[in-house]
Amino acid sequence: MSNQPDTAHPLTLAELLRKVNFLQSISDAALQKLVGSAVRRSVSTGTILFMEGDPVIGFYLIESGHVKISRHSQDGREYILLLLGEGDSFNEVAALDGDPNPATATAHTNAVVHCILRDELRKTVYENPDLAWAMIGSISRRARHLVGMVQSLSMRSVKGRLANLLLDQAEANEADATPRMLTQEEMASHLGTVREMVGRALRGLASDGIIEFDRHRIVILDVERLRKEAEV
Repeated sequence: MSNQPDTAHPLTLAELLRKVNFLQSISDAALQKLVGSAVRRSVSTGTILFMEGDPVIGFYLIESGHVKISRHSQDGREYILLLLGEGDSFNEVAALDGDPNPATATAHTNAVVHCILRDELRKTVYENPDLAWAMIGSISRRARHLVGMVQSLSMRSVKGRLANLLLDQAEANEADATPRMLTQEEMASHLGTVREMVGRALRGLASDGIIEFDRHRIVILDVERLRKEAEV
């Protein structure tokens, strides 16, 4: 079976919105209002969609490509919160409460995104309470994800956090027709550490026979042992 995406019949925005978990149960009328308020944008790798602390414009849906959600420390170090792909949405919290964007969104690859403008979103939510509950559910799941990240940073070693990241990436790549490999610098930004520590942890996993390097790829040789490392 081919892993190439089917470009002969691209999804409409309404179909993309229906792929978002928290929008699957809203009415067709509410969905069409969101479609009517969307602004479509094609961006190249590295384009900043919005900055942390800037006024919110709306929430976003990814049609294609990947988007990185990150924050930066005062000394400029980046910490990657999420890497998102086709059908994922982001910035729901700011779109609902009207506060400034809580993080920076950057095109991790060439991407096409849709922005649902906040004013139109508010009108649609008022008229369709089921949409409000659906968005609350989405925000709750993101909150659980962030709690898990805090726990991982405080309780796992760099090697354990790296093992968990490699497992997550392997699972995501299985479902992605055009996966993008993370660089060691990006891994460090995910894990809240520096590139040198990532390199050391990778070499440790390789010397243990758990992974191996194949040119620019990391190949998992022993999934069960990698899972055990992730639990440490």
